[in-house]
Amino acid sequence: MKKPKRASATKAKKGPKTSANRSKAAPKRPAKRPVRPPTRPSRREAPADDGAEAAVKAAIRDLRSKLKRALRRVAELEAAADTDFLLEIPNRRGFERELARAVAYMKRYRASGALIVLDVDRLKPINDSFGHAAGDEVLKAIAATLTRQIRASDVVGRLGGDEFALLLWNLSETDAKAKAAAFEQAIDELSFVFRGQHVSAGASAGVALLGVQSDAIRALEEADAAMYVRKAHRRHEPRIRLVSS
Repeated sequence: MKKPKRASATKAKKGPKTSANRSKAAPKRPAKRPVRPPTRPSRREAPADDGAEAAVKAAIRDLRSKLKRALRRVAELEAAADTDFLLEIPNRRGFERELARAVAYMKRYRASGALIVLDVDRLKPINDSFGHAAGDEVLKAIAATLTRQIRASDVVGRLGGDEFALLLWNLSETDAKAKAAAFEQAIDELSFVFRGQHVSAGASAGVALLGVQSDAIRALEEADAAMYVRKAHRRHEPRIRLVSS
């Protein structure tokens, strides 16, 4: 028995879809464009940036120069604060700082030394008779004499007025006292001429030993006390002579 033709016609209409049919049915998507990274403007394209960078560098150079000058000025002021302006040797502040450093070194490394305090005898009569300029000349000559007789490692300073101090390394008690006597003799032998008159001034020196048990302030007091004892012994000696030329 034959199948009806209507059924076969229906199957023919429901046949498989072709690729052409699928392409017609799917919606078209626009093609993606490649994303490019943002480009940095070249130096030629941004002259304003170059100008700002140059200004910053110039400001940095200027600040560094000012800082260098300021640090140099600070160092100069610190040195001036520790130096006697007349004699160009450490003043009391500078000498006490050097003495404290030396004592700390001696305690740590078990070193030794001596402290000598020296007072110019009767400097006031010179100032009263010939003026302070004459007294300044005497002080300069004494400072130069003491500086010539010490080693590079030693220190000579002016404690104030007519009083000097010397820090000497690696000296025994005998050597320190001999050195103090040599300083006195060298100053006694100095001679000056003021207003046609020959003038000489002397000095009295006291000694304190330095070592691992020393204290800077106490050592200054001991040397100062020894100096006054020595000055008392020299009172009968003529320490200033005025001789008419």
